[in-house]
Amino acid sequence: MPSTHPINDLLALLGRRWMLRVLWELRDGPLPFRRLREACDDLSTSVLSQRLRELRDEDLVVVGDDGAYALTADGRALGEQLIALDRWARRRAGAR
Repeated sequence: MPSTHPINDLLALLGRRWMLRVLWELRDGPLPFRRLREACDDLSTSVLSQRLRELRDEDLVVVGDDGAYALTADGRALGEQLIALDRWARRRAGAR
């Protein structure tokens, strides 16, 4: 049965520690696990593995034949929204 509150489901997913950071670091293209971990300030391997598993389960991330992690079409669409949110946050911060 589909969720009656999809935004709540999305916010719960994105609110997990490090989830947004992992998505953010993949915005410019695929990264192998080690480089993604470094980009996330050396996040623990267990937490990064868990977040990537959750993102794969949600069809937001895929792992390629080369072992690099990349955003799916839905992941890229979400990334575009995050970039727009980043622009908004920067404008707001500059206005203060």
